[in-house]
Amino acid sequence: MSKAILFNFDVDKENKRVLVERMFDAPADLVWAAWTEAELLDQWWAPRPWRSKTKEMEFAVGGRRLYAMLGPEGEEHWALADYSSIAPNSNFQYLDAFCDEHGTINEDFPRSDWSIDFKPSGDATLVQVEIKHERLADLEKIIELGFREGFTIALQGLDDILPTLQKNR
Repeated sequence: MSKAILFNFDVDKENKRVLVERMFDAPADLVWAAWTEAELLDQWWAPRPWRSKTKEMEFAVGGRRLYAMLGPEGEEHWALADYSSIAPNSNFQYLDAFCDEHGTINEDFPRSDWSIDFKPSGDATLVQVEIKHERLADLEKIIELGFREGFTIALQGLDDILPTLQKNR
């Protein structure tokens, strides 16, 4: 039986951050795995019809994930996540950047500082995402590029694959 889904997406311009809360109808260990294992991330991270492809990933403090968002017309947009903190099954943090396929950061786009919390709630899991930017203009640029819409679709993609992941674990 599906629970009512909580979804909040707030842009806090005063503090130059985005706050997202999303409840998933799955246990915390499975939701954690979906956010921290490359083969699972690639199943949902990109907003459909786009898809995600991880080139390399070391989920450890000082490690990174280098991945591409692949579009239906052959587009490739590369990104990098530099992991700075990991509290297993509870929180992880990373610095995000657009880059090329080798991980060379594109300085034309702002980096963002992500913190993701996982909070069990019975058989469900609340995920809270805080994305901080150094400048208000950086936050506004990401929102203008369609971050809200894309991230909302991606999170729905995670919701869509969780029942299958639960059956297979």
